[in-house]
Amino acid sequence: MVDGKLIRGFAHLGLAFVLILVLAPSLAAQDEPMDEPEAEEMDEPMAQDEGEEMEEEMDADEDDDLDPEAAEAAQGFSEEIVVTGSRAEPRSVTESMVPVDVITATDFLDQGDTDVSNLLRTLAPSYNVNTQPISDAATVVRPANLRNLAPDHTLVLVNGKRRHRAAVIYWLGNGVADGAQGPDISAIPAIALKQVEVLRDGASAQYGSDAIAGVMNFILKDSDSGGSVELRGGQYEAGDGEAMSVAANLGLPIGEHGYFNVSAEYGSSDPTDRSVQRDDAAALIAAGNSAVANPAQVWGSPEIDDEAKLWINWGHLLGGGSQLYGHANYVSKTVTGGFFFRNPNTRSAVFSGDGGDTLLIGDLLDAQDGVLDGSAGCPTVTITDNVPDPAALAAVFNNPNCFSFQELFPGGFTPQFGGDLTDNSIVGGIRGQTDGGISWDASIGWGSNEVDFFISNTVNASLGPATPTEFDPGLYKQEELTVNFDVSYPLGPRTNLAAGIEWRDETFEIGIGQVESFQIGPLAEQGFSAASNGFPGFSDLAAGEWSRSNWALYGDLERNSGDGRWTVGLAVRFEDFEDFGTTTNGKVSGRYSLTDNMQLRASISTGFRAPTPGQSNAFNVSTEFDLASMELVNNGTIPSSSRVAQLRGGRPLEAEESVNYAFGMVYDRGPFTLTADYFQIDLSDRLSLTQNFSLTQAEVDALLAEGITSAANLQNFRFFTNDFDTETKGIDVVATYVPPGLGGRTTFSLLFNHTETDVTDFNPATLDDTRIRELQEALPETRWVASANHRFAENWRVLGRLSYYSGWFDSEDVQDYSGEYLVDLEVGWDFNPNITFVVGGQNVFDTVPDENMGARTGVGNRYSQYSPFGFNGAFYYARVIYDFNMPWGGGNN
Repeated sequence: MVDGKLIRGFAHLGLAFVLILVLAPSLAAQDEPMDEPEAEEMDEPMAQDEGEEMEEEMDADEDDDLDPEAAEAAQGFSEEIVVTGSRAEPRSVTESMVPVDVITATDFLDQGDTDVSNLLRTLAPSYNVNTQPISDAATVVRPANLRNLAPDHTLVLVNGKRRHRAAVIYWLGNGVADGAQGPDISAIPAIALKQVEVLRDGASAQYGSDAIAGVMNFILKDSDSGGSVELRGGQYEAGDGEAMSVAANLGLPIGEHGYFNVSAEYGSSDPTDRSVQRDDAAALIAAGNSAVANPAQVWGSPEIDDEAKLWINWGHLLGGGSQLYGHANYVSKTVTGGFFFRNPNTRSAVFSGDGGDTLLIGDLLDAQDGVLDGSAGCPTVTITDNVPDPAALAAVFNNPNCFSFQELFPGGFTPQFGGDLTDNSIVGGIRGQTDGGISWDASIGWGSNEVDFFISNTVNASLGPATPTEFDPGLYKQEELTVNFDVSYPLGPRTNLAAGIEWRDETFEIGIGQVESFQIGPLAEQGFSAASNGFPGFSDLAAGEWSRSNWALYGDLERNSGDGRWTVGLAVRFEDFEDFGTTTNGKVSGRYSLTDNMQLRASISTGFRAPTPGQSNAFNVSTEFDLASMELVNNGTIPSSSRVAQLRGGRPLEAEESVNYAFGMVYDRGPFTLTADYFQIDLSDRLSLTQNFSLTQAEVDALLAEGITSAANLQNFRFFTNDFDTETKGIDVVATYVPPGLGGRTTFSLLFNHTETDVTDFNPATLDDTRIRELQEALPETRWVASANHRFAENWRVLGRLSYYSGWFDSEDVQDYSGEYLVDLEVGWDFNPNITFVVGGQNVFDTVPDENMGARTGVGNRYSQYSPFGFNGAFYYARVIYDFNMPWGGGNN
């Protein structure tokens, strides 16, 4: 039986191509060159009114005031060329039909950080990234949001080719990112980048799944000569978080018409601590327990060791004008963070079985024979005023057949969790142009991201004294293969027709952990928890591979007026996924010049995002602090297809669907450029995680039968669902001004974004009030960055930056945090044409979020862990940059 969706999809696609084919001959005919008399007539000067003449004279006068370098800077915004968002000829930012930000290599250099995820925070409106301490795998690969949507609502490209997503699924992301699986932007070193183009518009009809919030295209350097070396070091004002890195870029020629550009970076950063001692830990110390650490639990940035990044970009012209091209990368790092403190008197299923009234004592003889008859005669150890009965505890310690985890961890323990990340990719292709003027591009790309988890300073309590304290819980791995073939044909000077086909396959793998990390040991029947405490390992039944392939057919048509007055575009894409069916999406966009200085632009499009194999099949157990009970609880995420999830409304996942609207204006007056764009994204069947549900014993048994061995210790569970709709709307403003009166040596810029998200429809059986608040309020609604960059005395430069973040809701603290202002300062000195010294400070006034009112009574986090600007305070740094030229190559840039 033929799928009805498939038939409708082909019908829509066929109609679109028929429209294109019908229009193409007439459009091409209109694009035919005019005969000479008509051409000469058109070449005659057109009449201009007095106001337009005066305006041109003013622009000319302003440019005359600038030296050549300053004049170039003044025109820089309008002359920035973009390739993202169109398959026609590249165009300037101000001529684009949709908003595109161009971030240059210099923009990245003018900051103290080297992590591209952090650098983009001050360079792109509506971009957000958090520190993510104690967030399971999200500490290893941090979620980044564009327009306050999920990380996998933004498509990431490198040199125009789709970038593979990370293996990490964000189980803990303050709501908006919960359950998302996006690419790892931090894998790209800043020194490798020529520029980044951020398309702030829905583009699924052009690029496929994930492009609902927009597209980020990272364009690598392609010089065939010269290079640079950069040394950087810094630390926080508090005296911790010391970071160092060394990075280099080198361009080499391949014959007379090729380049081989290589970039490398190596660095590390120490952890930070912004904790206060928890009241329960302080009470233990006051009661005489000297084994408790101070602080018992650390809240701060994780430790990053041996972060190595290697990127290569190459291209070479072949005979006939075709070009062989490609890029590749290898990235590795080790990230280590902390988990919650396990109280030695109260931690359930490890130290106590009744909330801290008595210690949990294991009878090892009963564990051997399987009969719970108290063979060892272990005493009851009561706890009074935070002190276990010393005589009874001594009797336990002296009896080899009785066991308490206070023997191994008298002061409790805080697990250390992290992952070894490895990221690889290679993309290659060939492109050229036929004698008939058809441009073609064939490419194939493979990418892999793997996180091999580790956890230490913890136990599998059910194994008793035989437990290891370090575990390998297993791994997550994402692998993708993409094949593209694109063609583009200018029907004439005013019309361009493009089309293409894409096939993609992605595989998500859960790698099995060591046996002890998921084993249900002999003490489990006595109430001791099974599996590695904090992050249970993946059993042989839970491990596996899940794949999904899809193919797409797409096309677009662009036409302009020929005189630059207007441009319109039409795009359509049909995509077929083997697991959930087909989708057809379209986009119409346009630009119209009201005057020589002002343009209007608008677009409307439909979009989609397909659930990943990982989201459909992965499971996870997270230990979280429950404010209601003031206890640690184990919350699990299970596949929506699980029999237990189906009892709460779980069902096979579907694609998210969106309708995007955008309208904006561009004002370009030489030294001053302003863009303002309104957007609205209506997202239906949105995919995210449900609220937490309590487990019954029957449901625990059912999960155990499905191979989820850690279910023996689960209190709650959740799953993925397509159960709600949202409306996200807002405005972006980007402005740049180079005052002619200051000689063009000063550049002022402003980035402004205001975004609101409303949950417009939901199922109250799967989404509670907290989940809705997270989706609507977890990220700041208003962000803006104002900066000034001034060069003086030929070899000195100063930069000042003021950033503002409005308030946000932290669901774990159950607290609203207020907005804050941050100031960054930087000074650069060109020692000579090749060497530059830079010193600077981020957040120089040491601004931190409001203090968490429940920090001491809770888990010790002095500040909100989801602060959009971090919580570590002021960071001071120094850089040395050495630029060099080599006696080879043609200087291709």
